[in-house]
Amino acid sequence: MTQKNTVSSDTVWEELAGYSRAVRIGERILVSGTTATGPDGQVVGPGDPAAQTRYILDKIEAAIRSLGGQLSDVVRTRIYLRSVDDGEPVARIHGERFGTIRPVNTLVEARLVGDDYLVEIEAEAVIGAGG
Repeated sequence: MTQKNTVSSDTVWEELAGYSRAVRIGERILVSGTTATGPDGQVVGPGDPAAQTRYILDKIEAAIRSLGGQLSDVVRTRIYLRSVDDGEPVARIHGERFGTIRPVNTLVEARLVGDDYLVEIEAEAVIGAGG
């Protein structure tokens, strides 16, 4: 039987809603939709989609690393934006981090939970996919 390992980033929502920041099953790592929520529970970078995206991608990378992967193992990202008008600054930051990795990607305008959240990103990684 394949072992399941989980990691938490200790936000209030993970315990309240009963989910993990990321789960590793075999060589696959799945990262939950991630927002720019700091350790104090406050939004990081309110009003700044690029700052939120940087923080989110750092949080996703930390979760993947804690489960034995690396950012280059990411094979899929899904980006949810409060407003499609924020698409370019978010895409630029995504491109800075994933420009050579080139995972498949989906970008969707969505009604996000929490007025100050402009971006939410989820990711999937496969250990060893990065070479």
